[in-house]
Amino acid sequence: MSNTKNTINRRTCIMQSLVAGAGLCTGSLFLSGFTGASDKPVPGPNEELEQLKQQKEFIQNWLQDLLDTMDKELDLQTKVKLIEGCGRGCFNRFQFKQDIAAKGTNDLDKLIEAYKQNFEIWKDNDIVHIRYGETSSQCYCPAANYRIPTPNDVHCECTRTTHQTIFETALGRPLNVDILESLRRGGKTCHFAVHLT
Repeated sequence: MSNTKNTINRRTCIMQSLVAGAGLCTGSLFLSGFTGASDKPVPGPNEELEQLKQQKEFIQNWLQDLLDTMDKELDLQTKVKLIEGCGRGCFNRFQFKQDIAAKGTNDLDKLIEAYKQNFEIWKDNDIVHIRYGETSSQCYCPAANYRIPTPNDVHCECTRTTHQTIFETALGRPLNVDILESLRRGGKTCHFAVHLT
């Protein structure tokens, strides 16, 4: 059997697995009878769009199931710890957030200036306020936009932790950040307070 026939098209395998709701590429290999899944024609634009829609729906449903289970099975403190991990991951994943921290290294004034490129921010005595404008039209997190908001929505802890991580990385010390208001909790915008002391 040639190398071509033994090769699995990873993209096709992943798409098929997501659509089927199973995360195993081996099933696709077995069912194909080793006849070369890579020999299949490349899907056209409409097929690819439909596959992407199915992927999106699968991921949304999976995320909803995870969060629903967290709500039923975990206490608030544990849920917050898990979501905080997502907030730190968001900082590590997005270069512009790391750049804000880098520009403000060991200098609060420079950190505030760096923040101004993306957020409304001001200092009031020992508190720095970060706000997404006086009003916001939407939550900016794609992971939250397809879920119904709740009065004490734990998802907001993710954004709170991202800002906390930016400040702690820049200033090199632990800091507390509070959620003063958020869209998902019924507010007209998202507003965080960083406590400097």
